[in-house]
Amino acid sequence: MEHFKALLVNKTESGTELNFQTLTLEDLPKGDVTIKVHYSSINYKDGLATIPNGGVVRNYPMVPGIDLAGTVIESENPNFKEGDEVLVTGYEIGVNHFGGYSEVARVPAEWIVPLPQGLSLKEAMAIGTAGFTAALSIHRLEENGVNKASGPVLVTGATGGVGSNAVAMLKKLGYTVTASSRKQSEHEFLKQIGADEIISPDELMNPNHKALLKQKWQAAVDPVAGEYLSVILASIQYGGSVAVSGLTAGNTFTSTVFPFILRGINLLGIDSVYCPMEIRTQIWNRLAKEMKPNQLMNTITTEVSFEQIPGVLKKILAGELKGRYIVDFDKQN
Repeated sequence: MEHFKALLVNKTESGTELNFQTLTLEDLPKGDVTIKVHYSSINYKDGLATIPNGGVVRNYPMVPGIDLAGTVIESENPNFKEGDEVLVTGYEIGVNHFGGYSEVARVPAEWIVPLPQGLSLKEAMAIGTAGFTAALSIHRLEENGVNKASGPVLVTGATGGVGSNAVAMLKKLGYTVTASSRKQSEHEFLKQIGADEIISPDELMNPNHKALLKQKWQAAVDPVAGEYLSVILASIQYGGSVAVSGLTAGNTFTSTVFPFILRGINLLGIDSVYCPMEIRTQIWNRLAKEMKPNQLMNTITTEVSFEQIPGVLKKILAGELKGRYIVDFDKQN
């Protein structure tokens, strides 16, 4: 495949512009494995990569797309051969290294996860970085003692990519799930994917700024953060944990040491970008088995074509999407 199409974001005098362009293999960055991309996905970070003040892209031009899945077409690494099905997430692809919005990608072999048995390429991208982040959050919670018999787990931003996957995965694992979402129109969607209770983010407010509140949840998966995190920490059961992976409500919060020293609460930071490959592979193998959501393809996921990416990126920045959006490079408009 000497020539192929890619979606590039370029810096201009007035900001940034997003255009489809024809590239050659010589245009790709360094790496020892070249991949024919079959699927990618749409993430909030991909939207940020296309706007001037997104704060995630440092060098232009850039091919966005923090997820990709496809087949190896050329490899200089003995661990991969032509025809292997693989996936790549993290390691700053799509923000500092050409990403998944390209018919062909080239990456270092140490960034690549062989497609686990039990997942198709399409399913891998329906999970993608968002689902991997959700699974890693649950994994870290369980490492810190969270279990399905000890009470409900709160999921914030429940209609988003991380949130919806977390709800579905927790339900698959047998947990009782409280989903937080401001979108009343999506309550039926949340119930379908596994929410046992749905609350408004307004219930995660603490106007009197109490250091400790009634103990409601044994743990939380939180891709939202901001001041909501203050209330969550104050409302977690003794010895519980909160896994924080995002900042859609802001990157700061106000708290005291009391949840930590009086209730033994654990605040767990979730990094899906530089997660070590040993843990990354372990999580993906769980995602192919006991963590794989039952509703992954028929409820959580919407498919779009390569040409539809720019329009969908605008919608995700506007908060108009629910669940996961995957890009099928063979899909026609």
